[in-house]
Amino acid sequence: MDKEYGVNCSDITLERIWSHVDVFAVGHYLGWLFKALLVRHMGILWAISCMWEITEIAFAHLLPNFIECWWDAIVLDVIVCNGFGIWCGLKICQILEMREYRWAGIKDIHSTTGKIKRAVLQFTPESWTSVRWLDPKCSYMRIIALMQLVIFWQTSELNTFFLKHVFEMPPNHPLVIGRLILIGVIVAPSVRQYYSYVTDTTCKRVGTQCWVYGCIMVAEALLCIKHGRELFERTQALNIIIWLCIMFIVSMGCVIGCVMWHKYYDMAEEIVTSSNQDGDHAVIQKKHK
Repeated sequence: MDKEYGVNCSDITLERIWSHVDVFAVGHYLGWLFKALLVRHMGILWAISCMWEITEIAFAHLLPNFIECWWDAIVLDVIVCNGFGIWCGLKICQILEMREYRWAGIKDIHSTTGKIKRAVLQFTPESWTSVRWLDPKCSYMRIIALMQLVIFWQTSELNTFFLKHVFEMPPNHPLVIGRLILIGVIVAPSVRQYYSYVTDTTCKRVGTQCWVYGCIMVAEALLCIKHGRELFERTQALNIIIWLCIMFIVSMGCVIGCVMWHKYYDMAEEIVTSSNQDGDHAVIQKKHK
């Protein structure tokens, strides 16, 4: 039987908090460290991290172990475990001098409207055939692609818990551990291909590895629905609709937030560079005198 995390939430003591620091807390940390190595963008990582807590609330009526105390979800999960994992992962990228992923490349665009449009355009999925299902000239449709990315990510995470619940496997079952390792190996090149796809204008088609990952994700979801029909018959449609709406809002906020961050970050870089150049120019003039 799964451990209950959502009982006696008013009992907030160090002993109680420490009892919640178990193997799943370590899993949270290691999982988000690995995700940080893949995504390499703090804004997107934090958006997905916060969205996962919303996902747990939306599907708690199907998976009772998703029910948590507020301090467990916000403090232990999001801030401590996920946040520390994200920080460590990005720090490793910095130490190893790994390539930085700039999902919103706006350096060469000077107007605010242009920056927002460019950031939104980054997340448009290319057509899988010569027909484009989303109009490439319609910037409003392109934000749907980022929401699709978030949905795919959340669905893959949900598959982990639904497979474990439907087939009644403990967390330390070899199949559960083996699946996590296999998914991790497959996701790594998939994220790289997707990044090239949404940022490189010469890349016209999504990579094969992305297709493999997508097929596995859909197959797992169908497997859960087929063998857990009684469970999914209890699905509350309103929860799912609200969940999708929140993901759309978070996706849009993530894009706008990244644009504003890069705007002021690049502006600060330009000011520092300009002041350094002015200082060097003054030193050269002084030497000539």
